[in-house]
Amino acid sequence: MTRLQLPLDGACRCGRVKIRISAPPLLTMACHCTGCQRMSGSAYSLSAAIPAEGFAVTEGAPVVAGASPEAGHHFCPDCMTWMFTRPPGVDFFVNVRPTMLDDTGWFSPFIETYTSEKLAWATTPAAHSYERFPPMEDYETLVGAYRASAA
Repeated sequence: MTRLQLPLDGACRCGRVKIRISAPPLLTMACHCTGCQRMSGSAYSLSAAIPAEGFAVTEGAPVVAGASPEAGHHFCPDCMTWMFTRPPGVDFFVNVRPTMLDDTGWFSPFIETYTSEKLAWATTPAAHSYERFPPMEDYETLVGAYRASAA
């Protein structure tokens, strides 16, 4: 696994929407919920919680779409690649799909969520697993543990 080098650019599949991260993730995740399975066309979705001030759309204009627009999922309007999620009312981080970034060698999920819905054969190297989402009181400890593991 390579070390994260910032800033890091990325783009959707067609390249019309471009993004940049300039801050390290607070946490990295794999979500096994059936919604993420269907949106990603895979066994789970991957995300990196980037501090809001460390994330920017540098080109193009993503659209909020998907089966649950209130979830804040942002897509390229042309190729419909799911690029990031800005949950409404949560202004301190953006969940970026790390596979949109030009370098993914640094990424590994630290936690996995919704293991209650995971496919029987799906595994990740995540250090922490949750049947749903972690309890709110766990996040501070998880963020600290992730920071220590990424150092």
